[in-house]
Amino acid sequence: MFGNHFYHKRVRTAVSVFGSLFNDMYVLREDAAGDIISQVKCPLSYAPKRSFLERLKAMTDGEGNERMVAVKLPRMSFEVTSMNYDATRQLPKMNNFTKAVGGSNTTKKRYYTSVPYDIAFQLNIYAKSQDDALQIVEQIIPYFNPQYTVSVKPFIDQVDIVEDVPVILSGVSFSDDYEGAVGDRRTIIYTLDFNMKVSFFGPVNTGSIVREVKNNFYIMQPDGSDTWAEGSVIAPNPIDVSPEDDYGFNVTSLDNEA
Repeated sequence: MFGNHFYHKRVRTAVSVFGSLFNDMYVLREDAAGDIISQVKCPLSYAPKRSFLERLKAMTDGEGNERMVAVKLPRMSFEVTSMNYDATRQLPKMNNFTKAVGGSNTTKKRYYTSVPYDIAFQLNIYAKSQDDALQIVEQIIPYFNPQYTVSVKPFIDQVDIVEDVPVILSGVSFSDDYEGAVGDRRTIIYTLDFNMKVSFFGPVNTGSIVREVKNNFYIMQPDGSDTWAEGSVIAPNPIDVSPEDDYGFNVTSLDNEA
């Protein structure tokens, strides 16, 4: 039924853009005098929360735990949790726009109305102390009130087409396993939920740029027939102008039906 292959990498781009927002977070450690003694960069990876929880749990279970390399904290992970259609952003289905192909003055591409979706992301922050976790949380929250807008190029082959994509912070929660045994490793987890407003585009049609328009005007006669009255030809001036250039139009009257 559909048949035409196309792939704009919209979800892949959304994941890359979302991760780039949080890939440069640092935690500072201070001594009793308030002097900075170390600076730790917080690693970020795309992974489900349960994977880290199982890895952290394995650190304290079994005879081989002493030989395992401990997960370095603080660190962060994020994942896509859902994708939902957003009817409030849907535009009329016949809306479209065109763009010349690579600066060509003869060929164009037509892009039809996109389909709006909300992609839900979950960002998890893992730390051994509240101060480490809160340092990261406070570096994120002030930028979302409640949204932060990023500019994204939706098409790989059209780098000059840019759209604004809001990223909305919808909630913050945390957990602390302080009720465990005294010797257990403490893990504090802050969970931040986000929604990214993404638009999905269908296949792109390629066609020729209109260079000349011919108009014929007719007069309807009492017997129902039509009599040609006049005609005209409208063409850009100059005829080989590029769509991005400044140009005018030449209108030529016709003496007979074209």
